[in-house]
Amino acid sequence: MLDAALIKECADPSLKPAIVEQFVMAAGSGDPLAVTVKSGGRLILVPKAASTEEAMAIVRQYAGQAVVRVGLTQFPAGVGVKEATDLKPDLVDPCQNLRKGTAMFAKVLRIVAKWYGNPTSKDVFPQIFEDAVYAWKTGEFEGVSVFQAEDPGTPVGVSQQSREKIPAEEEDADAKAIEERPEAEQDAGRAGIRIDLSRIGGQQEH
Repeated sequence: MLDAALIKECADPSLKPAIVEQFVMAAGSGDPLAVTVKSGGRLILVPKAASTEEAMAIVRQYAGQAVVRVGLTQFPAGVGVKEATDLKPDLVDPCQNLRKGTAMFAKVLRIVAKWYGNPTSKDVFPQIFEDAVYAWKTGEFEGVSVFQAEDPGTPVGVSQQSREKIPAEEEDADAKAIEERPEAEQDAGRAGIRIDLSRIGGQQEH
């Protein structure tokens, strides 16, 4: 569980504290020095960092060659960075990592919500949240690279309902939906994209 003071001071203000906690629980790490490296979809075992210096050494070693995630939010290292030397130690600072990670996740949430047509029903938010977490973990949503995509800038109009209020059956259904993601994506592909994503770096499907 994240410290409430850390959330209040560092998390993106557009996300409710309960949503920040759920995001970090679903996609992040309890260790601010956590570094995860994946290449070709496979996890590369790296030594556990005991200091900021060790964590940053691992990040700089793999950044540019593999997918490197760091810190509490498992922020994608290298987003917006040209050279590995530009990667700063604040990536693993708990406050800075939470600030960058939640700001980026809020953008991903807006991208997903826009694809859904920015619904206002609170019943839809759990699915939008699940899809946004999935997009955060994979880096893509409906063919759009969410970390490089332009922020649609529209606020998420749906109620940011706490997952704690969602009945257990719906939790199970959401978990099952993630497991069956490939089929769900095929269905979405057949249905066609409901809005034009070309402005945020994707291509409209025909």
